[in-house]
Amino acid sequence: MRRFLLYAGVVAGAAIMLFPFLWTVITSITPEGSLADGPKLIVHNPTLDAYRTLLDAMPIWRILTNSLLIAIASTLFQLVTSSMAAYGFARLHFPLKNVIFGCYLATLMVPLQVLVVPLFIEMKTLNLQDTYFALLAPTIASAFGVFLLRQAVTAVPAELDEAATIDGAGHLRIFTTIVLPLIRPALATVAVFAFMGSWNSFLWPLVVIRSPEFMTLPLGLSTLQGRFTTQWDVVMAGSVVSIVPIAVVYLLAQRHIIAGVAHTGIK
Repeated sequence: MRRFLLYAGVVAGAAIMLFPFLWTVITSITPEGSLADGPKLIVHNPTLDAYRTLLDAMPIWRILTNSLLIAIASTLFQLVTSSMAAYGFARLHFPLKNVIFGCYLATLMVPLQVLVVPLFIEMKTLNLQDTYFALLAPTIASAFGVFLLRQAVTAVPAELDEAATIDGAGHLRIFTTIVLPLIRPALATVAVFAFMGSWNSFLWPLVVIRSPEFMTLPLGLSTLQGRFTTQWDVVMAGSVVSIVPIAVVYLLAQRHIIAGVAHTGIK
């Protein structure tokens, strides 16, 4: 009976989590679908007209390419910078290491809204606004990624480093051949969070981008909502398009994410 209740709770939780996505898909294939009438699970005469309208309403392929390039570049930069910083904080000894690490973690408490104005002034001063680099710059490094990977590096036995040092290996070789392969689950976790954060970013691109050719997917979706009327089936079609890449990335890295969170949570 206890196991039955456990499975029932898991199924109910999964249904609650999946229902918004199901509602989004159903609304996108409903002719002149609307959110005002509440969710409808049965669609009469389903159609893909909303997706055709989406393709005609905006350069969706260019927008998807922009979002994908920025998300991939941001993820790669964060993996490189976070893993190297994590190794430094976990393995190297230098003055005020813990103080610097604490100050770095304190930046997690500073919301992006506070940093938008100084970041924009910096981009404008460097004449970088309305460029791909302006979209990418604030996400090159991540305090969360450093924290998560530092926990993973700390869990790697130091004896492996000592054995490699005896064999003549330096920090770079130890980092690339010993530490990185052993923290792959944590790297996958950081990669998924970095990709999701960049893919869903709206406020910073809204501030720094003016040209349509640099527009990302969240900005493109915001243009679908009219001032007086909104075609909700088209909006939901765009939402489905934006959800699919995130779902694919998560499904591919699901096993590593679970292992990474479980591993880094054990001291």
